[in-house]
Amino acid sequence: MKPAIRRLTALAASLGLLLAPAASQAEASFASGAPAASASLDFRIIIPPIMRVLENSHPGQLDAGADGSLGAPQRLVVLSNMKHGFCVTLRLAAADLGPWQVDLAPEPGVTVVPAGDGWRLCSARPGRYTLQLQHRFAQPADGTTAGLAWPVQTDITTL
Repeated sequence: MKPAIRRLTALAASLGLLLAPAASQAEASFASGAPAASASLDFRIIIPPIMRVLENSHPGQLDAGADGSLGAPQRLVVLSNMKHGFCVTLRLAAADLGPWQVDLAPEPGVTVVPAGDGWRLCSARPGRYTLQLQHRFAQPADGTTAGLAWPVQTDITTL
């Protein structure tokens, strides 16, 4: 092949490479006449409801006081994210005990009220609550003061 033809071939190839981006730009400008594309994202974070008793500690047996009454502490740690809070119902599992008194160490947002045959502790807000309770029972009718098993049943419900 002659050198002039080689030069013309190289020149044509170079022009072809220079025109290739121009061809793609023309196509891109053709596409820009279309309506602009848009998209939106909709995120939802769903937090599952949680109602957990993290701790329910109490002695296995009631302690007798000097006056013959029986008593014991109980510690409840409750975690809840329920919008309207929760209630804990305390009921006696042993019916032979006399009158029953429950004292709650101050815990903001928690109320204690008698409820039929037991007590009801309620909170109207979500959160983590540590409830320090002191139970006191009158001496049982049969006079037994030693070795009585823990008599309180604890149930928790949402509001």
